[in-house]
Amino acid sequence: MSAAELLVDKSDISKLRYNAGCRAADQPLSAGEVRFELERFAFTANNITYAAFGEAMKYWNFFPGRDGGGFVPVWGFATVTESAADGVSVGDKYYGYFPMASHLIVSPAKNSPAGFFDCKEHRAELSPVYNYYTRCAGDPGYSEALEEIQMLFKPLFTTSFLIDDFMEDNDFYGATQVILSSASSKTAYGLAFQLAKRDGIKTIGLTSPGNVDFVKSTGLYDETIAYGDINTIDNTAPTVFIDMAGNGEVRATIHSHFDAMLKYSCSVGATNWDQMGSNAELAGPSPTLFFAPSQAQKRSADWGAAGLQQRIAVAWVDFVGRANDWVEVVEDSGEAAITEVYQSTLKGTASPKKGYVLSF
Repeated sequence: MSAAELLVDKSDISKLRYNAGCRAADQPLSAGEVRFELERFAFTANNITYAAFGEAMKYWNFFPGRDGGGFVPVWGFATVTESAADGVSVGDKYYGYFPMASHLIVSPAKNSPAGFFDCKEHRAELSPVYNYYTRCAGDPGYSEALEEIQMLFKPLFTTSFLIDDFMEDNDFYGATQVILSSASSKTAYGLAFQLAKRDGIKTIGLTSPGNVDFVKSTGLYDETIAYGDINTIDNTAPTVFIDMAGNGEVRATIHSHFDAMLKYSCSVGATNWDQMGSNAELAGPSPTLFFAPSQAQKRSADWGAAGLQQRIAVAWVDFVGRANDWVEVVEDSGEAAITEVYQSTLKGTASPKKGYVLSF
């Protein structure tokens, strides 16, 4: 693997800068530091959400860039190539949150056979959910054969689980139907998978006309509707809208169509990052941004951290048995491939059936 990195213009996320070099590849380590080499990482619509909400949700802060450029975080597997930290060995493989770069230097804390937290000063005020690196050899749920599925789905499914749990925790705000935009996205159909287990909740998927057949083929939604047909949905049933797309026009149409029957409007993603629009003068409830770590922290307090992880693990095992039915893994590497996948995902032209696993 060659050293390289991809920086995104924080003021215009359609502009990229690919560098044939990476500062973390050869910067000398200080005591207590570890150098990772990123083996492979997944890229999905969720990563576009990280870029679109980079400032608002501090996603740019995890891996500081330079000259107006930022690193879009990705989930992947990396190997320790150099260690100046006790208990972390060269050759160990870890799963976690990385920049779009071939290398990363971290400072392990609370190290155990299961993994460690990066205690770099700039990450101290950021959610610990993203700061933990899981040691594969110490992870009972790790399977080399399922690495691609783990990269593509595990962080998204955790969000799906927490949204479903949040809704159940709030009695679905009295709603009997839930509408998901960007229904072809992996976070959406992970959530649809969870919602399908609940009695009395109808799940409706909104998607572009070109993705209707794919969304129907998952078998996860009670009904699949193209964006142009929103006004055909029954608006007499109390409804929750979970917005993965972030499209202002779609959001306004939903709010207008349901008005008082819209019991809760939840903003999760921004697959339509360039069409987010304004929330001003919307009918019905004001959209509320869902932040998964907040619900995770609440449930950790309710159930204990181990209790939360156990519940997620049980749901994940159930989900992963089906995930291969919904994705065709595509592996590629190098500047041209990474740039193409980024741009096609940004433009919304990437196939929802394909799951991209990339490397530098």
